[in-house]
Amino acid sequence: MRQVTINEAASELTELIQATLSGEEVVITLKDKPVIKFVTIADAPSLPRFGSGKDLKISMADDFDAPLDDFAEYME
Repeated sequence: MRQVTINEAASELTELIQATLSGEEVVITLKDKPVIKFVTIADAPSLPRFGSGKDLKISMADDFDAPLDDFAEYME
């Protein structure tokens, strides 16, 4: 883990980002107290892309919208 002050971080931001991308944790301190930690985001989920589900096989039961027996008393 690498610790730097806010002033050092301001002048070395590019280097700190590169260190973080290389797997190192970087902690920024203010008045000798840790206030910010740079870490990489592991396997961040990506947004679905338009058309990415075109080959999915989706089926729906014939009675999917039939009333449920458990709710019969509420349907009266």
